[in-house]
Amino acid sequence: MKISDGFDARRLRPKGPSNWRFRLSAGFAALLATFGVLLAMAGAASLLGRPPALGELNASAAGSGVLLGLGLVLLYVGVWLWRRCRRHRRRYHELNMAPHLMKKND
Repeated sequence: MKISDGFDARRLRPKGPSNWRFRLSAGFAALLATFGVLLAMAGAASLLGRPPALGELNASAAGSGVLLGLGLVLLYVGVWLWRRCRRHRRRYHELNMAPHLMKKND
């Protein structure tokens, strides 16, 4: 295959902005998801009759339900934010082509 003289491969992958912001955001999102899992496990364990893991905070059924709900919300927000940061960070490394010509990876 002949390469023409006017072809410049660097135009296909332009240098984008630094993605440290997205890396830090993804790390924060992972911490949120981890904290959400731990809160949800503590709330579920207390609802199932195990001794309360957080002392008086989830000693009642209502407090355990609140912890379980808060944990699930934090887990959802953390996973959503992590996926968004990951998708946005990968977008800068793609070729500059029309979106409908690209493979659907995410």
